[in-house]
Amino acid sequence: DPVFEFPVTCPAQDLQRARFAKGMLAPKGLLYYPENVPAAPDLKKPARAAIIQVCRRMLGIPLPFFGVRGIRYLANAIERWPRKLAKDEALLQVGSIIRLQEEIGTGGAGFRFMYTAFLQEASVLLQLPELAEAAKMLSETGDRWREFAVKGAQLCKGYDARAEVYGELAEIVRDCANREEKIFLLLKKAVG
Repeated sequence: DPVFEFPVTCPAQDLQRARFAKGMLAPKGLLYYPENVPAAPDLKKPARAAIIQVCRRMLGIPLPFFGVRGIRYLANAIERWPRKLAKDEALLQVGSIIRLQEEIGTGGAGFRFMYTAFLQEASVLLQLPELAEAAKMLSETGDRWREFAVKGAQLCKGYDARAEVYGELAEIVRDCANREEKIFLLLKKAVG
């Protein structure tokens, strides 16, 4: 777990409780494991299907909180925070985004770099050079997400307390949204 600074030992009873947790998407005690692994699996079909699914999620979900629209929604929110929230609350929000992006999840740059590696492999597998082009573009977008994290961290630590920093952060996020829209449109056209 990237949140803890050192390895943690979990008692077997706690693991048992987690395995049989209640609620939506709970594991219900089930364990999954492969019974048979083919020597040379055909990965072309699942790779293409995975790319199509991610394109749908990034471009096609009609709600404004997901995909490219969700990234733009975040940019607009960041821009409003200095006017809408108290200074400490606005800083807390920026810090939370950075933590989610860089430490806890792969919602930002980390995911982009992992997906870049997948696209590079899929480009060779599917013999589609457009996927390698999209991978390069996505890696550059991941760098922009990291730039957002650095600038946001400087704001949170008080190194850059200018009022216009929130606008600059919002512009970086908008740029990421625009880049990702181009990338996923390119992918959709390539595998469609």
